[in-house]
Amino acid sequence: MLSATLNNCNRVKSGSDNEEPADSEWQQWVEKNAPRLLLFARYHARCEADAQDLVQEAVVEAWGRRRQPAPPPVALVFSTIRRRAIDLARSDDSRALRETRAARETSPLWFDSGLEDRERDRLLQEAMNKMVDIYRDVVTLKVWGELTFAEISEALDIPVNTAASRYRYGLAELRRLTKDILP
Repeated sequence: MLSATLNNCNRVKSGSDNEEPADSEWQQWVEKNAPRLLLFARYHARCEADAQDLVQEAVVEAWGRRRQPAPPPVALVFSTIRRRAIDLARSDDSRALRETRAARETSPLWFDSGLEDRERDRLLQEAMNKMVDIYRDVVTLKVWGELTFAEISEALDIPVNTAASRYRYGLAELRRLTKDILP
């Protein structure tokens, strides 16, 4: 992926589609430095996809800073990878913290009920939270979203029959989880 990106940069730089990428300065630079850059990015990233993105972004950013057609200095790319990895980690951590706080502060209500039903609704909400995600999603979309199985299938990118069976299994699990609180 990095090679393809850099080859496109190389062609844009020269304006020639006839240029052989294997003979270019960029191609030699990529062959020499891409494995080292990716290894460094893997060390700083939390997953492979983030590491690959960091390398690509760092090369393009470092190249753009110099405003020259030649490849950027490798040290500049390494430092850019490091800075972008720190930024990405901070962003991910901040988002996770915000989501955790929001989940604690406002727990979503599954049911809209009157004052006399609050305890029963709380118990039902706990049961829904204990359900397996794939069943809870389908039950929620079917009951509260009022979607058909075809619409659920499209929304969750699963076959229609799978949506129907997950709904049946979800209702069975909900019955099992609420057998002590509902008659």
